[in-house]
Amino acid sequence: MGAGHDHGHAHGAPATGTATAAYRGRLRVALSITLTVMVVEIVGGLVADSLALIADAAHMATDALGLGMALLAIHFAARPPSETRTFGYARAEILAALANCLLLLCVGGYVLYEAIQRFVTPADTHGGQTIVFGLIGLVANTISLVLLMRGQKDSLNVRGAFLEVVADALGSVAVIIAAAVIMTTGWQAADPIASILISLMIVPRTWKLLQETLNVLLEAAPKNVDMAEVRAHILALPGVEDIHDLHAWTITSGMPVLSVHVVVSSDVLNAIGHEKMLHELQGCLGVHFDVEHCTFQLEPSGHAEHEAKLCH
Repeated sequence: MGAGHDHGHAHGAPATGTATAAYRGRLRVALSITLTVMVVEIVGGLVADSLALIADAAHMATDALGLGMALLAIHFAARPPSETRTFGYARAEILAALANCLLLLCVGGYVLYEAIQRFVTPADTHGGQTIVFGLIGLVANTISLVLLMRGQKDSLNVRGAFLEVVADALGSVAVIIAAAVIMTTGWQAADPIASILISLMIVPRTWKLLQETLNVLLEAAPKNVDMAEVRAHILALPGVEDIHDLHAWTITSGMPVLSVHVVVSSDVLNAIGHEKMLHELQGCLGVHFDVEHCTFQLEPSGHAEHEAKLCH
C-alpha cells in the first residue's frame, strides 16, 4: 500500500510560489529608469556622434524589454493552477530568462558588427558631450543595481535583469573612458573599441545564465541539492530499507521539488504508522536540504517487485 505526502514551500516568495514576484515593485522602478536613460543616451549618441553611446542605448532597449518580460512573467506566474496546468504558469519566468539570454547575445553581436564598421568608416565623436551622457547612464544604472541586488540571488528572472544592468553599468564606464581618451588624445578609435568591450562583457554572464536556465528547463537537480546526500539521509532513517525513483527538479526560482518511493519495513510501519514516518522523512529533508516541497510514496518490502510485474 502506497502513501503520498506533499508540502509546499518557497523561500522568500509570496503566495504565488515564485521568487520573482517579491521584487515586482523594484523591477518596475528599474524599468522606468532604464527607459528614461535609453532615451537620454539615444539623444546623446546622435548629438555627440558616439557609437558607444548608441550601443549602450541599444543595450538599454533590450534591458527594458527584458524587464518588461520579467514583469509579464510575474503576471502569468500568479495565475492559479488548472486541471491542464497543474503548476500554473510558474515556469513563465524561466522562459522570460531564456528570452533575455537570447536578446543579450543578439545585442552583443549587433554592437560588435557596428564597431567593426566604424573602424572602416571612422566618425568624429565629441568627447565632452559623450562623457556627460555616459555619467547620466552610470548613475541611473547604479540605482537599478542597488534595487535588484538582493533579488538576483533568489530568482533567475531577476538575475537576468540584474546582469543586463551590470553590463549597462560597465558599458557606461567604457563610454566615459573612451570619451576621455578622445578628449585628451583625439584618438577616435577609442569609441568603437569601447563598443567592442561592451559587447564582449555581455557574453560570459549571459552564457552562465543560459546554462542555469536550461538546467531548469531540462529538470536537472537543483544546484544546492546533492542527490547522493539526500539518498544517504533517507536511507539512514530507522525502518527505511531502500528507495527508488528518486527525482529532484526546479519548477521555477524558489520552487524546488522532490519525489521518491521509500521502501519501509512492515514492522516499523505497523509500529509508528504512515503519518509518523512521513513526518520524519519531511523533517529529514527540511532540516538538511533546501527542499521541503516533497512527495513521498511509502511502500512495504516487496512492493517494488509487484510494481515491476504490473508494468509488464
